[in-house]
Parts: sequence; structure tokens; C-alpha cells
Amino acid sequence: MSVDRLAGLLDEYDELEKRLADPAIHADQNTARRVGRRFAELAPIRKANDELEQTRADLAAARELAAEDPSFAGEVDSIAATLPALEERLAELLMPRDPHDAKDVILEIKAGEGGEESALFAGDLLRMYTRYAERHGWVTEVIDAQDSDLGGVKDVSLAVKTRGVPEGGNGVWSRLKWEGGVHRVQRVPVTESQGRIHTSAAGVLVLPEAEDVDVSIDPGDIRVDVFRSSGPGGQSVNTTDSAVRITHLPTGIVVSCQNEKSQLQNREQAMRILRARLLAAAQEEANAAASDARKAQVRTVDRSERIRTYNFPQNRISDHRIGYTAYNLDLALAGDLDGVLDALSEADRAARLAGETELSRH
Repeated sequence: MSVDRLAGLLDEYDELEKRLADPAIHADQNTARRVGRRFAELAPIRKANDELEQTRADLAAARELAAEDPSFAGEVDSIAATLPALEERLAELLMPRDPHDAKDVILEIKAGEGGEESALFAGDLLRMYTRYAERHGWVTEVIDAQDSDLGGVKDVSLAVKTRGVPEGGNGVWSRLKWEGGVHRVQRVPVTESQGRIHTSAAGVLVLPEAEDVDVSIDPGDIRVDVFRSSGPGGQSVNTTDSAVRITHLPTGIVVSCQNEKSQLQNREQAMRILRARLLAAAQEEANAAASDARKAQVRTVDRSERIRTYNFPQNRISDHRIGYTAYNLDLALAGDLDGVLDALSEADRAARLAGETELSRH
């Protein structure tokens, strides 16, 4: 356990506590939310340290009493036995954590191989994540979506947010960061007349939602094009040029939004996605030299790069990164994802305790 690191974090906690007690900070909700999130991240460390210090003080007092009265020897042993677990807990909390864990996310789901069946499966994934968010009291917002002819989705961007400051600094990213990759489905498609099982895939990209302080975008670095929105089958959604396409010239990243009725609203939504993608790209570049754990989550929507399989005939969900298998696919699609996500979080914890940077998310 690093004594200097602990002291620094405890000092930061005290400073943040003072800032949050100042009414002036709440005039800027974005700043107050950011400071509140960091305060919530450090709160478990403060609590664990206080508990450890109190236990050490209790042990010292019990030893003094035992020196005068041997009947207190049992209490000394009892208190001493609790110390290793407390020390381990604090040491674990002091391990470097994912800097985005407190953030909200933008989920992008894209249909891949399998044509219309893939789009239907992408729609199933969208409902699965929406229901999971509802279970946790999170707020969801469809930023942009391209529907398919049979009611699926070809491409959708979904913002998922916590209400207020997440407890312990564990925001949406801390849970859904594992979902990036290719998801494979095995089932009889509604378009299959002979009852044969088909395999198709959809890609999921998870981005921590960037705040203005995270990413600075020079207006001169973007090109904004407007065009007319269109829906399934090429039918016009509206008769004005309200859809927006933003190109970030230095990186070549292109974002389009057409869900909103006004050009201004579509531009704002597109900028949210662009900031999230630029933040992810910057993080990717920063970590590339040290680890391959942050490779692109979805290079191509190719079944060979799958992270998870959803097998309908067997009611089975399998995560191939950690060898997880459960026969509760129906519940998972209804939003009960905690089983697989808990297993992934525990595998990540074990990897970090073993000295690895983190569990590879793909």
C-alpha cells in the first residue's frame, strides 16, 4: 500500500468536501456534477481508511487492557483477526481504477452480417440495454437511429445516464464498458420459412460520454453538411434539410444525426457523439504503447471477432472472453445482465490483482 498515494487521495477528498460545501459551486451544474463524481469515487477510500485506523486504535487499547488483565487476550485476538481483510480492502481501493468509471456512456449498435435478421437482433440488443438501464434507475435517450423495414435497427446511438452522482463513483461506464464488441445470435429468423437456425451478428461500441472539459474541438476542424432525413425504404421523413453530418477533418471521424426535427438539435446530438468518439480515440492512443487491452472494440462486424453468443434454441448466453455460460437468455434479453457483468467485473478485478492492467474488453 502506498502511504504517499493514500495521503494524497485523502487530502483531495477533504478539499473536494470543502468545495461541495460552498454554495457557489452549485451555480455551475456541470462543475458541481464533476466534483461530486470525484468526491463519490474517493468516499469509499476515506471510509475504508477510517475503519482501518479505528480498528488499529481499538487493537492498541485492547492490548493495553490485556497487559493489565489477561482476560482481555481473547479480544486482542478477535480484533487482530479483522485487520488483514480491512488492509486488503483498502489496498484494493488504492489500485489505479479506470478513469472513466464514473462517466455516462453512448452505446452504438450496428447491424452486421445477416441482413434483416441482424437488424432485428440489433433491435433486441437495444431493448436489452434499455431494460437493463431501467432496472438500475438510469436514464436512456435515443440520440439517432436508422430503422429497418421489419422493425429492427440498422444503426442506433443510445445515451445512458445515471440520475445524479453515482454511488462510489461507479457510473454507467463501470458496468457497460464490457459490452463493446461483436455479439452473435443463433436462432430461427422470422424470415426463415423452413425452420433452419441461422447465425448473424451485430456490433456494439461503448463510448464514455465526454464533457466539454474532456475534449476541445476547434470549430475550424469540423465540416458540417445538412441533408434531408430519410427513413426505411428511402421514404422522406420530413421535407426540410434538418439532418446533419459532421466531419472532424483531422481524424476523418464522421457523425450523422437525423432523429430531431430541427437542424440545431441534430447538430447538438452529433457533437455529443463526436466528443465521445474523440475522447475514446485519445484514450486509445494514450494506451496503445503500454497495452493492447484497448484495441478497437469493433473493427468489423465479423462473427470471428465475437465476444458473446446468444443461442435461442438452448436459451443460452455465453461470453467467450471469460468462459461464462448461463441458460437464462430470456432473462438476459429482458434486462437481467448482472450475472454476466458481475463475472466480467470479477475477472477484471482478478486480472488487476495479478498485476495485469485490466481485463481485455474484447
